[in-house]
Amino acid sequence: MITQQDPQSRNSPHPGLRHFEHVMGTVFSFDIHDPVTQEVGRALAQGIAWLHEMDALFSTFREDSTVNRLARGETTVDQCPDVVGEVLALCEEATRDTEGFFTAAPQGRLDPSGLVTGWSVERVSQDLYAAGARNTYIDAGGDLQLRGETSPGLDWRIGIAHPVLRDQLIAVVHGHDLGVATSGSAERSGRIIDPRTGLPASQLLSVTVTGPHLTRADVFATAAFAMGDLARSWIESQDGYEALAVTADGETWQSSGFPS
Repeated sequence: MITQQDPQSRNSPHPGLRHFEHVMGTVFSFDIHDPVTQEVGRALAQGIAWLHEMDALFSTFREDSTVNRLARGETTVDQCPDVVGEVLALCEEATRDTEGFFTAAPQGRLDPSGLVTGWSVERVSQDLYAAGARNTYIDAGGDLQLRGETSPGLDWRIGIAHPVLRDQLIAVVHGHDLGVATSGSAERSGRIIDPRTGLPASQLLSVTVTGPHLTRADVFATAAFAMGDLARSWIESQDGYEALAVTADGETWQSSGFPS
């Protein structure tokens, strides 16, 4: 669980808005700290509509979704909207980059959700930025893309909750233009598979990954959780990305540049 921790900004008035949208099986929280021009309002509305479209394409919980129809062999990638091929190509790239610890087919069934949520958040964040919203916070069930500042001169501050002791924070991340993603037993119990054993990953309770792009941070968090003990040395080789983990025995570790 990740929570916004910035009492200074909450107690200081700023132009902007907050919006909550239930989509993709979670709640998307939008926090815009800029004047909401017509362009920004239009980009937000279009982004929300697009998220619902992506849910119809990629949800594994909707029987009629495109990804489930693909899994059942009722359609082909060539017959799907181009964005489906784009996402599956990103999944293949992620599988290569993580040495197979990320997969779009956990337990043998097509499921790109380990990439889709972070990718969707980052895409909407980019569109809001292009429309003029330069200081934004988007949270989709613990996958966050931060841009700019919470207020002039102040970084965003994000609390990382303990995966078991949910009322306790294990760290506070601070930064700007940052993606933050967490994978763990609380978010996806039994769904992240260790490809070495074919069994649910169990060496870690949670992994939080930070980096400039949420799409990769989300993928890396899933892969690191599957890696278990190997994740600590692996994440150090990923330029610009850092990790904080809680092990199965309750110990914590973080990479050398984790922004806490």
